[in-house]
Amino acid sequence: MNRLPISCLLAVALLAPHAFAANQNPAGIKAVAERFLLSQADSTGSQVSVTVKPPRATLPACAALEAFSLPGSRPVGRLTVGVRCLAPSKWTSYLQAQVKSIGRYVVTARALPANHVLTEADLLLREGDLGLLPADVASNPAALAGHRTVSGVAAGAALRTGLLRAPQVVQQGQPTRILLVGPGFSVQSEGQALANAGLGDRVRVKTASGQVISGIARDGQQVEVTF
Repeated sequence: MNRLPISCLLAVALLAPHAFAANQNPAGIKAVAERFLLSQADSTGSQVSVTVKPPRATLPACAALEAFSLPGSRPVGRLTVGVRCLAPSKWTSYLQAQVKSIGRYVVTARALPANHVLTEADLLLREGDLGLLPADVASNPAALAGHRTVSGVAAGAALRTGLLRAPQVVQQGQPTRILLVGPGFSVQSEGQALANAGLGDRVRVKTASGQVISGIARDGQQVEVTF
């Protein structure tokens, strides 16, 4: 059996602590990701819990870690979170995570037909894991009053804002107040709406001079144009 010289064994023993110190502790990466996800989901529900899987790869030690979310990702549910090293080396690690957020959301109190105008009596609040629900599930029943259902909705179904039509606040062909708003100024003028529009929809209007401009529909046959 070949034996290493004592001098070689001493060298390995001396270098071993430095080799371990040169690697980033996976627990540190995981902790940074957990804190970031908790801060992102803090306003989504009354009870938030985060589970993050530690990175599998061995990474160089880092003095400045920064977590970030991927474009288009939700703050709740199953997701991927990124952690990047800013110094002294640069690397990025992607971790699988699950954020459970218990909060209240709107459901229908009874079955609703298509084109039904919602009232607060049609709606109930229910509590559950928001990460298991569609991203556009409604949370404020009062804000939905006057909206119309695009299609029929079953009793007890979570109500999605994307399947509702906002109440019409601007009528086509009617005299329309145009609010011109910009940095340090606000001017009102009169015009005519060229289409029907729900609250918050973009709509075109014709000014008194004949110019056609586009703005956001507001209550009371008003259109706001921002410069």
